[in-house]
Amino acid sequence: MLTAPSESEPDTGSGQATDAALMEESLRRPERFADVFDRHADEIHRYAARRLGPEMAEDIVAETFLAAFRKRARYDLARPDARPWLYGIATHALREHRRAEARRNRALARAAADGAAEPFDERSTAKVSAQRLQPRLAAALGRLSAADRDLLLLIAWADLSYEEAAQALGVPIGTVRSRLHRIRKKVRRAFGGANPLEES
Repeated sequence: MLTAPSESEPDTGSGQATDAALMEESLRRPERFADVFDRHADEIHRYAARRLGPEMAEDIVAETFLAAFRKRARYDLARPDARPWLYGIATHALREHRRAEARRNRALARAAADGAAEPFDERSTAKVSAQRLQPRLAAALGRLSAADRDLLLLIAWADLSYEEAAQALGVPIGTVRSRLHRIRKKVRRAFGGANPLEES
């Protein structure tokens, strides 16, 4: 049930409290953290599923929000949107599952393009293209360092801005820009100048 924001609940413009307000209130009323979960859990799940597969995504979401709940007293209340902070926690949780991600990338890289196995019917050309690129993309991602892969995927798959990615990873924005420029050159080179991340 939505209520009008109080003075301790800044309005986001849509009648809802900001994530920062919810975090602050959850220190007195822990059940308010459920609203932060409801807003962001699906997005974190989609990101984790792309990285590790759907079978591991639930674990990542659980680990992310448990850690966020425990750390909520240290949340920077000057930041109204908790997404970058949550992606930072999720990235740390993903690091604990590096071997699973490496196995998934190796399996995808070895996978043969099975485009003929399914009828074209209602699938779009873009989806077919993305499926054909998936093994090569997995191989290219597998060749990146863990830190570079985290940065690239936060930008490309989680759709974070450079500033948000810098916040999530705890690095200066200039570092994000220079690393991302270098990483994108490597990935494009592996695809003959195309950017596969825009199609996947």
